Amino acid sequence: MRTQVAIIGSGPSGLLLGQLLTEAGIDNIILDRVDKDYILGRVRAGVLEEGTVGLLDQAKAGARLHAGGLPHDGFSLAFDGRDHRIDLYELTGGRRVTVYGQTEVTRDLMERREASGALSIYDAANVTPQGFDGRSPFATYVKDGAARRIDCDFIAGCDGFHGASRKVVPERAIKCFEKVYPFGWLGLLADVAPVSHELIYANHPRGFALCSMRSATRSRYYLQCPLDERVEDWSDDRFWDELRRRLPAHHAEALKTAPSFEKSIAPLRSFVAEPMRFGRLFLVGDAAHIVPPTGAKGLNLAASDVHYLFSGLIEYYREGSDHGIDAYSQVALSRVWKSVRFSWWMTTMMHRFPNTGDFDQRIQEAELDYLTHSRAASTVLAENYVGLPF
Repeated sequence: MRTQVAIIGSGPSGLLLGQLLTEAGIDNIILDRVDKDYILGRVRAGVLEEGTVGLLDQAKAGARLHAGGLPHDGFSLAFDGRDHRIDLYELTGGRRVTVYGQTEVTRDLMERREASGALSIYDAANVTPQGFDGRSPFATYVKDGAARRIDCDFIAGCDGFHGASRKVVPERAIKCFEKVYPFGWLGLLADVAPVSHELIYANHPRGFALCSMRSATRSRYYLQCPLDERVEDWSDDRFWDELRRRLPAHHAEALKTAPSFEKSIAPLRSFVAEPMRFGRLFLVGDAAHIVPPTGAKGLNLAASDVHYLFSGLIEYYREGSDHGIDAYSQVALSRVWKSVRFSWWMTTMMHRFPNTGDFDQRIQEAELDYLTHSRAASTVLAENYVGLPF
């Protein structure tokens, strides 16, 4: 087989890039090692920047998002037993975020791809990008026991942190930066109305907590926990009790509970691989960078990568110019590092770290107080949270 762009990975970044290319008349094939049901079963973040929403509209996959997504004009920082609202809309001149689950984004993009007739190949084993250091790249894989090959002009590695795309890059050609945080997030998903109509980020002596949602009837809650905690040790009752302890009293009293249908522990890390282009192979999204979920940047960073790569490919195919693809890594990494900084800052400000001394604790408390009482500081937070421009 031959195509113009081979895309490895059918998560949101691969599907979004594929659909943008399809709508622009650029042929592409998506390969994934797992099946559709597995992909749709993954529960991930759900706070979308306006830039991400715009790209989904451009891909003609935004109708359900606009019908069922929840626009948010602000969120709460809770500490000292009180709420401190960050008014995103007012501080940024009318910008907001939209709460809409990543699973729903993936489903919408899959349905749009199927309707457009573009090809996705699932259950493709041993997917391997090859020849990307020359002018004739290709991807090999095994399907139904037979070895197969797709020749192409470019390969987009959208296959995540553990995928094959970054692993095939020679070690001498790539530099990785990583920070592993000494705690994780215990997450619970339940079909129950959210405790608040906006997100609550809580800093408490017992640890961080986040009250989020997927819809008006489905809530997503998180608790900071040690890395050696086991999900099996956390009954629903224990989780709800601990969440109440970490919230201001009026939220704790208003909290409604229900049996969970998903519970997991996620470690937190910051990770960046540089560069993001290797000849005719481009790394996109989690294949190149990971951020802790505190700043709601993971999916949105993947979308901004897609924006830059799609723009470069459009220049190449419509104008015969290499300028966009040559600039891809530099412009993408500039935005990546700003978002990595923001996510690190939010994480260090909102969590309780092991072995934190009295001085460090006072500094954290002073920063929260300054942030919520200075319009300039609140504006910096709001501008980063709603998303820096592409």
